Amino acid sequence: MSQVPFLPEWAVDDIDPNVASMARIYDYLLGGSHHFAVDREWSDELERMWPGIREATWANRAFLRRVVTFCAEQGITQYLDIGSGIPTVGNVHEILANLGVDARVVYIDNDPVANVISQRLLADVPWASAVRKDFADPEGILGSDEVAGSLDFDKPVAVLLLSILHVVGDDANPAAVIARLRDRIPAGSVLAISHFTNEGWTADQLSELLRMSRETATPGRPRSAAEIATLFDGFELVEPGVVRVSQWRTDPAEGAEDSWLDWIGGVGIKP
Repeated sequence: MSQVPFLPEWAVDDIDPNVASMARIYDYLLGGSHHFAVDREWSDELERMWPGIREATWANRAFLRRVVTFCAEQGITQYLDIGSGIPTVGNVHEILANLGVDARVVYIDNDPVANVISQRLLADVPWASAVRKDFADPEGILGSDEVAGSLDFDKPVAVLLLSILHVVGDDANPAAVIARLRDRIPAGSVLAISHFTNEGWTADQLSELLRMSRETATPGRPRSAAEIATLFDGFELVEPGVVRVSQWRTDPAEGAEDSWLDWIGGVGIKP
């Protein structure tokens, strides 16, 4: 019989500490503190298989900052962050606060740890809230008290889908879910996506990656740039289009690292 790991005070009843979670893996790679040994082992194995995963994760985080800054420059003050994960430094509400933007933010995640930690950290932030809902249930998301009470869908909303869709299988029909979200938001709203890609991997590497992901609570479904681009149906892509996240509107001072083939991202505006 396997020994049940010691559970910290932030753990919740419906969590299996023997099964890795992408939310906790992402937290570990970003230097957070809400993860288990199984998450660290999974991440370290991925780093051995593909050196650079941490740098790539931070590149995706920098993409989030640039996306939120872009949305704020468009005058958007409402943010629906679906698949937000475990809060670490540089969340949407922190970015907006640093920009001096008076905004409303709702974080959505189905991971129990992500939701518990989010609610604790946001207890003293009246303009941001967290809801435990699943991407595959857009009606549940949009109909939740927190979303309905915080966001005005007569005004533009930024829908953020960063690092979530590559753990959404084809059976959940992510394009249809996005279409339902698109139909609820008005013109001028923004859709932002970052997505792990299956491009740039050898067949053996990709097979091993998918095998590993099946051992987590959220098996992976990486997609090609062309597949990711189709998810923006009904939106007008913002230049430079669907590209590696490290190349999307990068500040010249940051440099545009092009060797990370992991995350591809883009931003679209609803006309």
